[in-house]
Amino acid sequence: MPVLAIDAGTTGVTALVVGEDGGVLSRGYREFAQLFPRPGWVEHEPDDIWTATVAACREALAGTDAQPTCVGITDQRETAVVWDRRTLHAPRPAIVWQDRRTTGICDRLRADGVEDRVSQLTGLRLDPYFTGTKYAWLAEHEPRLWAGVHDGSLALGTVDSYVVTRLTGGAAHVTDPSNASRTLLYDLEKGGWSDELCELFNVPRSALPELVPNSGVVGTTDPDSFLGLSLPVAGLAGDQQAALFGQACFSPGMSKCTYGTGSFVLTNTGPTPVRSDAGLLTTVAWDLGDGLVYALEGAIFVTGAAVQWLRDGLGLIDSAAEIEGLARTVPDSGDVVFVPALTGMGAPHWDPHARGAIVGITRGTTRAHIARATLEAIAFEVRDVVDIMVSEAGLSVPELSADGGASANDLLLQLQADQLGVPVRRPVVTETTALGAAFLAGLGTGVWSSTDELADTWSLDRRFEPVAGRRDDGRHDRWQDAVGRAGRWTR
Repeated sequence: MPVLAIDAGTTGVTALVVGEDGGVLSRGYREFAQLFPRPGWVEHEPDDIWTATVAACREALAGTDAQPTCVGITDQRETAVVWDRRTLHAPRPAIVWQDRRTTGICDRLRADGVEDRVSQLTGLRLDPYFTGTKYAWLAEHEPRLWAGVHDGSLALGTVDSYVVTRLTGGAAHVTDPSNASRTLLYDLEKGGWSDELCELFNVPRSALPELVPNSGVVGTTDPDSFLGLSLPVAGLAGDQQAALFGQACFSPGMSKCTYGTGSFVLTNTGPTPVRSDAGLLTTVAWDLGDGLVYALEGAIFVTGAAVQWLRDGLGLIDSAAEIEGLARTVPDSGDVVFVPALTGMGAPHWDPHARGAIVGITRGTTRAHIARATLEAIAFEVRDVVDIMVSEAGLSVPELSADGGASANDLLLQLQADQLGVPVRRPVVTETTALGAAFLAGLGTGVWSSTDELADTWSLDRRFEPVAGRRDDGRHDRWQDAVGRAGRWTR
């Protein structure tokens, strides 16, 4: 009984057909356009996301004779989408999680003294990253559109809600706790939308989707809308929580890092939310119908996107895969440090005014040194988060499970193990975000009977052991100095 998984990511949509053994039977992928209308602004056309979704699924379904029995969905989180309830088309582009336009709104709310209350309710911070600030911006700057939100003609949601709406022909307007907990509109401990937060961000609660568990049937695909298929939609999760689930991190203390456009470190903390005062986020991992499971998260905005910038912005490489070979041509970065704060800094610094910096350049610096400094920066950023999880939150991280596109880079994972001082393990299936969506859907429809059965499908590809002495060789100290230089640049 195969499962179709849809991963609506930041730069494209991946579709997998997953077998009962957890193996990938076929896959499809389609990119969609990234829009940068102004400095610091990032947008997507929702219709492009939907077109890419259909194309990726068509390709995946054509690659196997196995017919899926259900659909699971995972998505880029925090992106704000508005669409017409009748036509299902979007009247404006989606505001992407990377977008920084709401920095002023966050500064104003912070000056009003509400940040502590917001953090208490949500486990998050006042940062442009989160969806509620984007809705507040729309309410303030696009009053005609916001009138449609108030009168009920327009719906609000994150990308998961939009994809489900399109899949079901408009029949379902839903989201799950993992996505909802990233909006700044969700009461983390009560497990529901907060009237207080909706009022603060000027969001009519009636426009928000219904909250449903992460696993279980929430609707059926409309054959006229989706490739002639009538399948139960039975799994929903934000991409990082889906990756945690796909890595079989079902017990408290188990941790993973997804190396994608950004990098996201999550640790399962069980049924109790763990609060952080040092820049980490408390979030919902999932709800399988028997209560909330929480996670502690370090959200790093730019890691894989820095490699894309080397390719598309600077032309130093022709493809992202080239960076490992180029970086291996030099033994180190030549004391060059790259701080990839291209859209501000996320955890643990949370500085929307930071900007990227490359320091330590000399006449002897080559593109290989910059390539290696980029991989080192990713490892340093992840170390900063894990160090706080261990020291401030008191969590034990004896090993780290790695996934995402950049986890195929052996040099990066070795650098990561060296910086953490603990092993890094990579599974055979590194597309664990989509795999988690498949697991949630299959668990909700009886393809798998338990998380224990799902854990048995996890298979190791390679384990990277740390080299003694490299964690404390001074490179991380130099990195922290460079981070200080890049901070608060636009203030």
